[in-house]
Amino acid sequence: MYAEQVSEKLASLREESAALIAVYDPEDRLRYANAAFRKTYSVEPDETPLWPELMRRNWQAGRGAIIAHPDIDAWLASAISRRGKVPRRAFESDLIDGRWLWIVETVQPDGWMLFIATDITELRREERELRQLRDLATRASETDELTDISNRRHMWSLLENVLVGTHPSSTRQGCLCLFDLDLFKQINDRFGHQAGDMVLVDFARTVQGNIRLRDGFGRIGGEEFMLLMPDTSILHAKKIVDRVFGAIHERRPLPNAQDFAYTFSAGLAEIKAGDTPQAVYSRADQALYQAKHEGRDRLMLAA
Repeated sequence: MYAEQVSEKLASLREESAALIAVYDPEDRLRYANAAFRKTYSVEPDETPLWPELMRRNWQAGRGAIIAHPDIDAWLASAISRRGKVPRRAFESDLIDGRWLWIVETVQPDGWMLFIATDITELRREERELRQLRDLATRASETDELTDISNRRHMWSLLENVLVGTHPSSTRQGCLCLFDLDLFKQINDRFGHQAGDMVLVDFARTVQGNIRLRDGFGRIGGEEFMLLMPDTSILHAKKIVDRVFGAIHERRPLPNAQDFAYTFSAGLAEIKAGDTPQAVYSRADQALYQAKHEGRDRLMLAA
């Protein structure tokens, strides 16, 4: 009986709290939001939007968080590359209504996320702006300038986190996949480097839209990309990569060349006990080389 009273009181306090409290499921869908959160981000009590949908519609309506980036898709790509990838993340966010929030995201091994934000508007503005500049610099150091997804440095860090057990999954298991766009030099030569950039961005957006929040995805150089799938069997990882193949085959990213399509090759390696980042990367790279050697537009599994 006492436990029920505590549970009821906790629910009441959570709903009435001035802090913004929300819970997201592993697919990044909002499953609970208290009154303060719903008011700030304009969410109806019975709504369960995906986080990207919630951010996009608030941006379109000119409310919620201040998004300085002129391209909402690029901003979302950058945000998703860091969201849900560590057990605990704390950062600051300023709102269009003038408030300044301190946000803490806590991620469980199964991917559920607790969001708590407190109002820190009364702190000295100079200190807030200094911290925000620090956060922006950190974000820039982890982001690929063209595609706005993770860069090589950030992907390597995520891989190390999985191998040492500091990723939210904490199992030190999973799979690593390397992607390389096929005949990319020919795309640049035929259509120009601007078109090549459009293809790279299209690939980044398409892959990011077909993987899970827990997965790390980034551009590690030129036309090469890395996908890290924590706590994922080789069979499940293959299904994810096959889904990416299907999505890319449907893409026609060049407005002035409606019939243009592109392909990629992939090498997939399962993380083994005692693996170093270099070891698992090397196995995936060898599988990628084999995919290229055997005709491209295919996935090869590492031995």
